[in-house]
Amino acid sequence: MGTWNIGPFDNDTAADFAGDLDEATMEERESMIRRVLKRAADPSDYLITPDAERAVAAAALVVAQHPDGEPACSNYGPSEPMPELPADLRTLAVGALDRVVDERSEIAELWDEATDGPRWRRDITRLRDVLDPPIPPQEAALFEI
Repeated sequence: MGTWNIGPFDNDTAADFAGDLDEATMEERESMIRRVLKRAADPSDYLITPDAERAVAAAALVVAQHPDGEPACSNYGPSEPMPELPADLRTLAVGALDRVVDERSEIAELWDEATDGPRWRRDITRLRDVLDPPIPPQEAALFEI
């Protein structure tokens, strides 16, 4: 596995995906991202590592366009501009990220055995939380009815 850090593009598969996006036309890029996210979000199959790595990279590109997101800047990410991605990709990216960390995911198993596994999981959770923020706990009622 050619992985050098926990970032979305910090592995060979995601870096290659970024290169494929750069080589594609602007019109093809959205469908490439959608295809990767759909494949990873499909609950019927065991999620293999390359599919998960591409999905995390694609989700990071979706997060980068969210108003609360951060740029997906990386030396290994796409260098060409991305098209404006439709909002429905946010839901698809959440589904893909959920699959990346579940028990039927090879990459989750591998990271669980690694020293940086907890950091990797926090990074995935951070990406997911931008797209689907957790509901804060409700404070106690000011008065009873």
